[in-house]
Amino acid sequence: MIDAAFLITGFVTLFVVIDPIGLTPMFIALTQGNSPQERRRIAIHTCLTAFAILVVFALFGEAVLGFIGISMPAFRVAGGILLFLTALEMLFERRSKRREGQAQEEELPDPSIFPLAIPLTAGPGSIATVILLAGQQPGFLGTLTIIGIVAAVLVLVLSFYLASGILERALGKTGINVATRLLGMLLAALAVQFVLDGLRDFGFAG
Repeated sequence: MIDAAFLITGFVTLFVVIDPIGLTPMFIALTQGNSPQERRRIAIHTCLTAFAILVVFALFGEAVLGFIGISMPAFRVAGGILLFLTALEMLFERRSKRREGQAQEEELPDPSIFPLAIPLTAGPGSIATVILLAGQQPGFLGTLTIIGIVAAVLVLVLSFYLASGILERALGKTGINVATRLLGMLLAALAVQFVLDGLRDFGFAG
């Protein structure tokens, strides 16, 4: 029997780590210029991809990274570097300029896999959380419970993403532009924090 306290703690922990409330403005910034249909597709694709990634780590944990010789600190550093490149695009409008330079028949860059699914939704923090939860509840029932927690949190994430259009209309074009740059700075800081956490685990940073 799974303890109700574990269900509540696991859900709240994963929800806070993924932080769908904080990710929603990021989702708006990264899908700016996409149609509502494209934005819905990106939201669904993001959550399904994140679910698959987190389920794999719930099932196999650190063995997945260990099998290919990647440590969690290295994963944090790599994710931080990639995230920093995305932050630069947001800060200097490179993403918008790239969109304007593309022919209309060409497909716009799809952010659903990177950076939305990984590392923003299924990032080092959420992967580490799932691995920790799996260690606390071993066995078939425990794994099913953790997968259920992941699914419940990602349903809420999807709900926030699908409601992003309402927030975008409330902010307006100017508000979105300001938010994009502000979020770019915050994302850059988050990326640096990922790198520092990874280096600290390696013993290179205090």
